[in-house]
Amino acid sequence: MPQQYLNYIDGEWKPAASGSWNENRNPAHWNEIIGLFPKSGVEEVDEAVAAAREAYKSWRLVPAPERGAILKKAGDIMVERKEDLARDMTREMGKVLAETRGDVQEGIDTAYYAAVEGRRLFSHTAPSELRNKMNLSFRMPIGIAGLITPWNFPMAIPCWKTLPALLCGNSVVLKPASDTPLTATHLVEILIEAGVPKGVINLVHGGGGVVGNRLVEHPDVDVISFTGSSEIGKAINAKAGATLKRVSLELGGKNAQIVMEDADLELALDGVLWGAFGTTGQRCTATSRLLLHQAIYDQFLDMLVGAIKCLTVGDGLDPKSKVGPVVNKSQIETVESYVKIGKAEGARLIVGGHQLTDGAHKDGWFYAPTVFADVQPKMRLFQEEIFGPVLSVAKVKDFDQAVAYHNDCIYGLSSSIYTRDVNRAFRAVRDLEAGITYVNGATIGAECHMPFGGVKQTGNGHREGGWPVYEFYSEIKTVYIDFSGKLQRAQIDNY
Repeated sequence: MPQQYLNYIDGEWKPAASGSWNENRNPAHWNEIIGLFPKSGVEEVDEAVAAAREAYKSWRLVPAPERGAILKKAGDIMVERKEDLARDMTREMGKVLAETRGDVQEGIDTAYYAAVEGRRLFSHTAPSELRNKMNLSFRMPIGIAGLITPWNFPMAIPCWKTLPALLCGNSVVLKPASDTPLTATHLVEILIEAGVPKGVINLVHGGGGVVGNRLVEHPDVDVISFTGSSEIGKAINAKAGATLKRVSLELGGKNAQIVMEDADLELALDGVLWGAFGTTGQRCTATSRLLLHQAIYDQFLDMLVGAIKCLTVGDGLDPKSKVGPVVNKSQIETVESYVKIGKAEGARLIVGGHQLTDGAHKDGWFYAPTVFADVQPKMRLFQEEIFGPVLSVAKVKDFDQAVAYHNDCIYGLSSSIYTRDVNRAFRAVRDLEAGITYVNGATIGAECHMPFGGVKQTGNGHREGGWPVYEFYSEIKTVYIDFSGKLQRAQIDNY
């Protein structure tokens, strides 16, 4: 029998009342069941929220530096277990070991950054307009944070959400993706070992339609943070609005890399290979569109096809593999459907375009890195998020057209330009409609101490990472201290 894992609610590991389980399978070897995880329901969510509400009463009073010290210890434990965590992550979601090590490292970095913020959590003071009076502000915890995380960054994104929420004094109910429950379980185990009190961190496994929706609709949940598709994000925003919850949405992307005629083409090639096929294209920041200046269009396509043919697709635990599997059957069906759409729209398939089923690929969900050339801006291939190893290439006549093509999209997460012209680079920073712009770098590679998020239908304006996320998970309290010994009426007595 595969190992059975449990929910963590109010300091205890518990099964779901349903007695049912979800299988966690290895996408590189689908017959391998990594573990069984509870198929939880409304009952488990309600129990977890009640535990979080009770624990919040005391957790909010723990000094922020003390909360930070606990998170520092969690980071230390992650350092010790980095390799084991990375290998388990590769087994449950597929990306190559170098990337899962990076995923764990991002969790470590986020823990250490959170620990430092425990001694900061800065707010503002300002002069009063009245004599013998002081104006101050403080950052206060909000309450219960319901966190709904995706499968493509099973350690990094739960850390992005959980650690700042805890540092600010909130208690947490975490619902991880059903495809990656093991890494979330490891994270909670680490937080417990580091000293997070019972009830402050709760873990509920299960589907988004039941567990996620209940978190969003629960009247005692004060904050929702969700990373996933724009369609689901819109539904969450609408439901959460009924109780005026604070909501952070990090949603889809259709990111473009621009390569101008003066670019270092070898450097740009490295960037697009990493951006388009890192994590098998299953990143919200993945390079899904490539905009090539007409002067280097044919040359760069030849370079790209040659490089792709040298990419080894295989089990992420194999050191030779550069591209791992797609996460599951449903995702590979989505990729195949877009390949058919691209062909029907008249885009030119120049490499890939098929599932890999022979030899080492026969038991997993592998797809050949795929490139369509001569893609036009109005094609679905150019406009819609695919979340797989499919790159759409369009030709542009100049910088202005490249910017126009880039901005002709409902999403605005990440962007990239390769050029040696500093003036053009700064124009790109100004004009590209995206929350992130890389100059002479791929569209992927965010760092935990910088804000992460996008514009348009990529989100609702909040940011993960950096200093803004601590503002999201805390409320501002304004305080006026009058030591004049008399009633002073602002805007009245001083005029």
